[in-house]
Formats: sequence, C-alpha cells, structure tokens
Amino acid sequence: MKFYNSVGPNPQVVRMFMAEKGLDIPVQQVDLMAGENRKPPFTTQVNISGQLPALELDDGSTLAEITAICDYLEEKFPNPPVIGATPEARAETRMWVRRIDLGICEPMATGFRAVEGRRLFESRMSLMSVEGAAELKALAREKILWLDAQMAGKTYVTGDRFSLADILLFVFLGFGATVGQPIPEEASNIRAWYERIKARPSASA
Repeated sequence: MKFYNSVGPNPQVVRMFMAEKGLDIPVQQVDLMAGENRKPPFTTQVNISGQLPALELDDGSTLAEITAICDYLEEKFPNPPVIGATPEARAETRMWVRRIDLGICEPMATGFRAVEGRRLFESRMSLMSVEGAAELKALAREKILWLDAQMAGKTYVTGDRFSLADILLFVFLGFGATVGQPIPEEASNIRAWYERIKARPSASA
C-alpha cells in the first residue's frame, strides 16, 4: 500500500488513525499548495476528484475519502479497533463521525476556504460569499457548543471508548484554531477533552 499525504486536516485524520493502529504505510507527499493534486498524473492515476488523502491498495486500485480509507484499514487490520470491535460499537462511531463531519467539519472548512483560504482555492473551485461563510462558521460554532453539552461526563465522544469520532473532531478543532475558528471559551467539556486527546502519541502524527 501507499498513502498519498499532504498538508491539511483530512490527511492528518488518516495519519492519526494509522498511528493509533500502529500501521507504517509508505508515504508519498503531494504538493497541495502548488496544486499538484489538481492536475495529471494525480487526477488521472490516483484520485479523479483531485483531493487528498488517497490510499493506493496492494492491487493497484486507489481509495479516497477519509472515512472510506479508515473503514478499509479497520477491516484489513482490526486490532486494535479504532472504529469498533462489535457491530454496535462501529455503528455508534459512524453515527458520531457523521454528526461531527456534517455539523462541524464541513461548515468550518467551507467557511475557511471562502475567506482565509480564498486566494488558494478561488482558482480551484466555486466558493461561497464572505457573508455566507460567516454564517457557516457560526453554524460550526453552534454545533460545537451542542456537542459540548453531550460530552458532559464522557471521556471520549462515544463515552469511555476512543474512536475515529475523537480523531476527526480533534484534528478539525485543531485546524479551526489556526484559521480563526477556535474552540469557544464556554465549551469547557470539549476543551478538557481536547487536552486529553492532545496528550496521545498519535496526536503528533
């Protein structure tokens, strides 16, 4: 296998997932800042959507999308489980991953691309207005505060079990803090949770 890596939160999610599972997969760096991922041979041989990360499998085929890559690695290397050891645990993790992805990651990232990242992304994709981006950032903040209430008394997003949901949330909250979308001061449960996750060796992956 080969992992196509770059700067940005999406590749970091998979790197952290692989670190938690103790996987050492060969890495090929792709220059996202220069747009290497938006032109051949990357778009013709690796990922037609021009996005990162991607995982080349042993048979030469390629997987993209972070949740698909993590699902594959979990099935290929089930121990230690990071999505879940039972159907119930896996479903619970995927439920929270979906909530975090749609409620926090997507509006946060879309808001960033339209404002702070506009110079980089305006030639690569359609962007919403600056006003619309502000609304998306507000929605992400609102969902973080909603999640903060759900985290009361929990060690991890799913309770006492560390999972992909924690990785996704940790990486994107860390990214948000670097682009003007910090964790709200009043989100005390998530702030404490963030420090716990930050102490894990995989957090530096």
